[in-house]
Amino acid sequence: MGKITLLLIDDHKLIRDSWSIILNADPRFEVIGETNDVDQALSLVKKLNPDIILMDINMVPVNGFDATKIILRDVPEAKVVAISMHALPAYARRMFQMGAKGYVTKNSSKDEFVTAILEVKAGNKFICEEIKNIVAQQELDDDGGHPDMSMLSKREIEVVQLIKEGLSSKEIARSLDISLKTVEVHRYNILRKLKLKNTASLVNFINAQGY
Repeated sequence: MGKITLLLIDDHKLIRDSWSIILNADPRFEVIGETNDVDQALSLVKKLNPDIILMDINMVPVNGFDATKIILRDVPEAKVVAISMHALPAYARRMFQMGAKGYVTKNSSKDEFVTAILEVKAGNKFICEEIKNIVAQQELDDDGGHPDMSMLSKREIEVVQLIKEGLSSKEIARSLDISLKTVEVHRYNILRKLKLKNTASLVNFINAQGY
């Protein structure tokens, strides 16, 4: 059986070089291409037909979610394993919705990283233990199901959309013709209902859920 061929997509060259060294040292694998650009990635996928695409989620300007969607739109048979610095189940769910077959975090061990590649190559789906443990803990702690946008009022959803657009509380108040204090109350209630700590986590939640 030939080597499993790999394409690396990450916007940090040091990371790509590190992956290449680790993977090429294993006789089962061969890194046949690498890039930090989604257009070049799509071209390489079509040209090289890699067995597995290792996709970093946290790329700019095109993130891994959108890059995966673009690639699989043109090459639906491609197999993507997502790699993220974020141990967020919502990110994993969204990547699987985009069509990825595997998800590991950058806290995953080398052995788990290798297992993800082998499982996806074999036609299976793979999710790392870190995410599984978080989901299990959430289920133990959760007394009413996973929080989602349906828990918010119409006005709170309007506030969320404006937060996503980058508006400050003062700008939101002007846009919705409400007081600044009312905006702050809405923001507090949104975070409480979604069980989030701050605005940054709210933005991550919104993006991960595809809103």
